Formats: sequence, C-alpha cells, structure tokens
Amino acid sequence: MSEAETPSNNAEKSAKDTRFQPGNPGGPGRPAGSRNRATLMLDALANGEAHAILQKQIDLAKEGDQRAAELILSRCWPARKSRPINLDLPAVNAAADVVPALGRIAEAVAAGEITPEEAQAVAAVLEGKRKAIETVDVLARIEALEKERNR
Repeated sequence: MSEAETPSNNAEKSAKDTRFQPGNPGGPGRPAGSRNRATLMLDALANGEAHAILQKQIDLAKEGDQRAAELILSRCWPARKSRPINLDLPAVNAAADVVPALGRIAEAVAAGEITPEEAQAVAAVLEGKRKAIETVDVLARIEALEKERNR
C-alpha cells in the first residue's frame, strides 16, 4: 500500500469530502446563474448575427412562410396560460352550497362557455372554500362542546 493510499489518509479525505453526506445529497451543483456549455456555444455562434437572423425570419414571414410567421408571432405574443372567466355562480356560504355551484360549472362546460381545464380550476377554488367552511363549522362545534362540558 502506498503512502497516498493509507487508511489514515483515506479517513482524512472522507472527513473533508461532504458531497454525499446526509443533508447534501448531490454535491455543490452548478453555481446559480451559470449557463450550460451548449447554450454558451450557441450564443457564440449567433454573436453579432442575431439581428440578421431575425431580419431574415421577418422577410420570410412577409413572403408567406407560415413557419417563419409562427415563430415570430410566438415570440411576440406567447400562448396565453389562462384567461379571466365570468360565471354567474350562486353564493357559497355553506358546504351544501357547493353542489349548485358545481352544477353551474358543469352547465358552462356543456354549453362551451368555459373549457374543462377552466372548470377544473374553478372547482378547485370551490373545494378550497368548502374545506374552509367545514373547518370553521367543526371548530365552532368543538368550542360549543367544550363549553357544554365545562358547565
């Protein structure tokens, strides 16, 4: 065994090396804000040519190239993630009031007023409200029972 491979040297090395110790499962990782090599190489290739490339895409779009037009428009006006919707829902003041509200949401989907994804998002909000109402109701019942018990 060489001097570099002695058990005491390995123990010292492992004591300093904390990459895979509890609380640090993956090592230090890449520094925040750093960019990967592929992106850096692409940036270097396009350095100084970005304006010419963009102008060429614009020219192609003007000539009727649909793909070029789609590419430019997708950068100018990104796809919308969501939109405001206007539904006339009944008031939800008790857990039982959620049922008619969900019925109205189902009607809106069936009529094409909102998408199923939008309906799911609104239903999730109603579910949150239902849970909050039930929590308040349960707390009130517990407090009433505790008052009754302490008499």
